[in-house]
Amino acid sequence: MSQKKAIVRGKGLSATLAAALVGCAGLAGCRSTPRADLDAGAAAGEATGLGSSIEFRAVGPDGGPLDEPEAIGDALTLVEAVRLAVTTDPGLQAALARVRVAMADADQARLLPNPVLNLVLRWGPGKPQIEASLAQDFIAALQIPRRTSAADHRLRRAAAEAVTVALDTASQAQERYVAAQAAAALTPLLRERMDLLERLAGVARSRLDAGEGTRNDLTTLEAQSVELRVEIDQAALIEREERLRLARLIGRPSSAAAWRLDAWTPPSVELAPEAAWVKAGLEHRPEVQSVVWTLRALGDEEALARLTPWEGAGAGVDVTRDTDWFAGPSVSTPVPVFDGGQARRARVSAEQMETRHELTLARRRVVEEVRVAYETLRASTENLSRIRNELIPLQQRRRGQAEDAYRAGQSDVTALYLAEQDLRLTRARAIEVERQAAIALVRLQRAVGGAGVAASVGKDHTGGKSGDGPGGGAAAGTDAGPPGGDARAP
Repeated sequence: MSQKKAIVRGKGLSATLAAALVGCAGLAGCRSTPRADLDAGAAAGEATGLGSSIEFRAVGPDGGPLDEPEAIGDALTLVEAVRLAVTTDPGLQAALARVRVAMADADQARLLPNPVLNLVLRWGPGKPQIEASLAQDFIAALQIPRRTSAADHRLRRAAAEAVTVALDTASQAQERYVAAQAAAALTPLLRERMDLLERLAGVARSRLDAGEGTRNDLTTLEAQSVELRVEIDQAALIEREERLRLARLIGRPSSAAAWRLDAWTPPSVELAPEAAWVKAGLEHRPEVQSVVWTLRALGDEEALARLTPWEGAGAGVDVTRDTDWFAGPSVSTPVPVFDGGQARRARVSAEQMETRHELTLARRRVVEEVRVAYETLRASTENLSRIRNELIPLQQRRRGQAEDAYRAGQSDVTALYLAEQDLRLTRARAIEVERQAAIALVRLQRAVGGAGVAASVGKDHTGGKSGDGPGGGAAAGTDAGPPGGDARAP
């Protein structure tokens, strides 16, 4: 690196050191632009739709508490679940800590290296010799603009990565909440089907005792009852699992997870065009932005690599005293015979190519995730509409006809029970399709960069309408209602 030296002996030491320090102070005044003013917590809060900044929380040497001390009561809404998940997630707090690390690096990049003072005392024939030198790195000053630019780009990358973690956390909380809601809404329908099957089995048993039925009919109904008990237990287990996962996400892994959830309401979705969602995802996904900032930082590294052969060059003034004082300029420079910086430039170039390919991969993944979520939501919505508008009315008509035939004495009660059983089975199937649609809506919001981004897509293409999302939360980009039944703990 280029250095300015002042080597003195004897009485000229004070004046020379003073002049060197003045030069260092002048260099220190040549600061680069202020560090990028980023608030990763505010960006994460906006992306997740919270409307408030996510605060960084310092913890002790043993980490944070296993369970958060804040009480949440008997009820847990979807909005509150997302808020608790995002504000208490240790992974997000670690990401915010990495943002602070990047901030410190950006501040450090703006500082000149401290001047180096060397003092040498020699004894020998004659008077003792005292030498002093004050060196300041000049090349470092020339590199400050590029170094600070690279550090700022890495700071922005760290902020984008923190937003990514926040979006993943919010999306997981929404999915777990919706799954628990759907399982809780499904269980009552399954129990009603069980009551019907038991009544059907009673009728079949009475007919068998009267010599009018067959053993096969009774055995078939008993087998269906056992299968339905398995389904009920499985639905209860799914709800319990989802509640326990949600408890961990909101920072209460040891809680009973017996909150009262929002009522399950089937989503009613009015989607903006697919191209609008894809465009929003490519523009706002933090994963893409993170790669872009990495690529820009590597551009600064490429510029810095051009100075590699000249690192260590120095120029200054040497002052020495033997019998008299002698002074004159001095120059020292490396001779780039072995290292011309080609290896470092090649490394940076390879890293740039790697990052460019990663950018292409990230953009392609965004398109894939948006389109898959969009198609899943669209297909689920169409199936749900078909079940509501066609299948359920047909099953209701069939049940009415079976009831009329039974009242008229044209059939026994078995046909009526079977029609009622199929109607309830169809309603249970509708809840499963509603759950698929709600999960797809959550994933579509995540695929475009969060609820905040998705809301703008909806306003641009639905005349400013904004409905409720899965489970009663905000559904960006849709005209959707939350998913029925009071989803209570078992």
